[in-house]
Amino acid sequence: MAYDAQRRAAATQAEPSARAGHVGGTATAPRPTLPAPSSPGRTPLTAPAPQEVREGGAAGRRVAVVTGAGSGIGRAVALALAADHWAVVLAGRRVQALEETARQVGYAGVEGPAVLPVPTDVTRPDQVDALFATARDRFGRVDLLFNNAGAFGPPVPLEELSYDDWRAVVDVNLNGAFLCARAAFRAMKEQEPQGGRIINNGSVSAHVPRPHSIAYTATKHAMTGLTKSLSLDGRPYRIACGQIDIGNAATEMTGRMRTGTLQASGRTEVEPVMDAADVARTVAHMAALPLEANVQFATVMATTMPYIGRG
Repeated sequence: MAYDAQRRAAATQAEPSARAGHVGGTATAPRPTLPAPSSPGRTPLTAPAPQEVREGGAAGRRVAVVTGAGSGIGRAVALALAADHWAVVLAGRRVQALEETARQVGYAGVEGPAVLPVPTDVTRPDQVDALFATARDRFGRVDLLFNNAGAFGPPVPLEELSYDDWRAVVDVNLNGAFLCARAAFRAMKEQEPQGGRIINNGSVSAHVPRPHSIAYTATKHAMTGLTKSLSLDGRPYRIACGQIDIGNAATEMTGRMRTGTLQASGRTEVEPVMDAADVARTVAHMAALPLEANVQFATVMATTMPYIGRG
């Protein structure tokens, strides 16, 4: 189908910075500081819009917030959710990348897609709070958070990893995930009808590490603890939480999987990859479940990647 072709093209389009769900990567560039939206109802990309009611038509769509939506897994998931008639709030640091995702969502073949780009640095509590306030002002509620933003950090031996590089990964992958989960939890607890779903982007590194990945691996193990605690704390409020662990999705940051990457044995070998759209379909399935059902943990990976059998 034309849309499938477009979505697959979107999933592999090149972007410069690392995102969660990618395997491998290079040293991340310094994170620019984004100005917080001037008010909860206004962002640099969108004029104020009246709150969309949930009764009938396009205005009745469920509302998803996707972080790291400017590329890779985040973009693919935004496309998949839009195809399933979700209103999608796109969060990420790079304005132009968010605009491109929004443009591709418009190509998804859905009549009148509801998409709202909100430039956000997830390491900044004020910007995260403004993101969710903007989503609620525009659409009235938040039904889903795909907690996806993340970074890998420089793939260097432990003794060469600087504290600043360690902290940069922890700030995005763990602190940023916590800040977004907290804001989503508050919104879901307060809204009527109460409840919603949080899907955290883990990694196969939450189970088995790669060489030279200590910061990324540690934060992805921490993500599993975040998922379990959110699942427990959300029970009284109909807030479900699950985690998707991804291995070797074909994004811009998995290029070295196809040219050769370091293995536990010390050898450098080529690894298979899978289409990011297949990951997105799994997230869309998890999101579509009624709140009485939950996929607690899912692992989606290239079938023959060296995951089973590591060690």
